[in-house]
Amino acid sequence: MNIHEYQAKAILREFGAPVAQGIAVLRAADAVTAAEHLGSSILVVKSQIHAGGRGQGRFKEPEAGTKGGVRLANSVAEVESFVNEMFGRTLVTAQTGPTGKKVNRIYLEAAAAIEREFYLSLLLDRRQGRVAFVVSTEGGMDIEEVARHTPEKITHFTVDPVTGILPHHGRRIARALRLSGELARQTQKLSEQLYTAFVAKDMALLEINPLVLTAEGRLKCLDAKISFDDNALFRHPEIAALRDESEEDPREIEATKHDLNYIALSGRIGCMVNGAGLAMATMDIIKHYGGEPANFLDVGGGANKERVAEAFKIITADPNVKGILVNIFGGIMKCDVIAEGVVAAARETGLSVPLVVRLEGTNVDLGKAILASSGLNVISAEDLDDAAQKIVAAAGKA
Repeated sequence: MNIHEYQAKAILREFGAPVAQGIAVLRAADAVTAAEHLGSSILVVKSQIHAGGRGQGRFKEPEAGTKGGVRLANSVAEVESFVNEMFGRTLVTAQTGPTGKKVNRIYLEAAAAIEREFYLSLLLDRRQGRVAFVVSTEGGMDIEEVARHTPEKITHFTVDPVTGILPHHGRRIARALRLSGELARQTQKLSEQLYTAFVAKDMALLEINPLVLTAEGRLKCLDAKISFDDNALFRHPEIAALRDESEEDPREIEATKHDLNYIALSGRIGCMVNGAGLAMATMDIIKHYGGEPANFLDVGGGANKERVAEAFKIITADPNVKGILVNIFGGIMKCDVIAEGVVAAARETGLSVPLVVRLEGTNVDLGKAILASSGLNVISAEDLDDAAQKIVAAAGKA
């Protein structure tokens, strides 16, 4: 689960991390009051969406201007103007894709006098089963270019969960950022605060970009991005309450209500599979034959007819889908249950795109019989290779 920058900074503030004072504006009409309350001569007006690159992004609507999603305001009047231009508009960044995201929240923050910018993040290193620090002297909007062209400027190390964060970790970060003396002590303290927050809140990613050195000689978290482990949200109702469903795909939200693992993608071929590994293999072979999957969807090993039907309806709700591939290996999941669910959902939705079904395993003959007698235009496939070729061809014609 992702949260907005202003929410991330509020969490960091709980753990003592240095962040600027700011106010979230949830209605454009509140912008002036918020700006006056902050009382700073220069304010940063930040669009709040779940995507990076906001400063370099552009709004779809011409009335929003051409200054991007992060702007410096030198007066309360300018704050009001920027907020009115940005609020309710669609911001397109490198991370949103061409559709962009609608700005429904804006964060006002006192500007900082920046001397240097750094990059600092914590994430899960799944290969080692540890929390990893990633740091670089090259902070700012182009960190992706640094990673691509000058990876030697990035330092990466992990923390042993048995010992937790130790002083030498902070010293290592300070050396990587070329900080010494008082700044090294600040770095060590900040690393402890961030690590403690990461573990305590079951985060999956904590990114500070940029971490800045101000003209006053202080380190400050100028931006913050946090993602949480969905599997741990039951332990953190205060975090779950921060969820902004307007930032999420409605189909993904609907899928969670039915215990379905669904992720929307940008392709044309909808996929319904049981098992994450088989789902990945299905997507790979679709791409191998020149198609693009429209989603990842794992119905799970113990799905019933109703869950299968809901999965099918979620796939067909995607207007980009021009064909559907159902690939089921029946173990715990029985092929006849899948067939019944597909038939029920296809009739309810009035299926109008090609449907290829590959069934194998428990009750496979019964499942095929149910599909054959359904009256639906189902293209049967003998194996995964055959199924992928047929759906790519059928979707292309569609």
